[in-house]
Amino acid sequence: MHYTKRAVDTVNTDRIRMNDKKLSMYVNRLLVTALLALVLVVIMAITLMSCHETSKPTTPVVLGQEELITRGEYLVNTSACHDCHSPKVMTPNGPEPDPKRLLSGYPEDMPLPAINKEALQDWVLFNQHLTSAVGPWGVSFAANITSDETGIGNWTEEQFLTALKKGKYKGLEGSRSLLPPMPWPIYRNMSDEDIKAIFAYLKTTQPVRNIVPPPIAPDQIQ
Repeated sequence: MHYTKRAVDTVNTDRIRMNDKKLSMYVNRLLVTALLALVLVVIMAITLMSCHETSKPTTPVVLGQEELITRGEYLVNTSACHDCHSPKVMTPNGPEPDPKRLLSGYPEDMPLPAINKEALQDWVLFNQHLTSAVGPWGVSFAANITSDETGIGNWTEEQFLTALKKGKYKGLEGSRSLLPPMPWPIYRNMSDEDIKAIFAYLKTTQPVRNIVPPPIAPDQIQ
């Protein structure tokens, strides 16, 4: 078969173009691969740096005594402590904490109102002050948690931690469990620092002498 010089040149030109196209595609693939590898290296570096930063031990913030008390006051006022531990005065807006008896628990001179035993089959009952409650456990009374000796005035910090972390009466190991409605299973999730802050604040509260009566067992309810 005889080819003219023009035909040969055309064939050679097409071959060169094909080779150039293949070379260009190869170079593009190399560039894409290199770019992906670079991105992967950057991601791995960022991940390693993040892991290194999060693994650093955190230094706990140590509060001064005044800051600790302020923190404790905030926690007491936002954790519903007054709802049960402060006797109430009746106002047009309903029961509100009595400023003279804050956090002093069920008043020792308050007679226990009559209890409807039939209602107890379906209800948990509170008195008007919300400082006593009646349920399957019997009758429980909110504790005095002021700084008075009839409250927690003689408690140690360790006792307070035991009371809220383990639900132990007066924070004593081997004592009975705290009765409902005291929500210690929730408070035990607090950090030790927050519980210590609450204790520090309670130690500064106005002392109110008030000996809260002991609980009444279910079979002793009149």
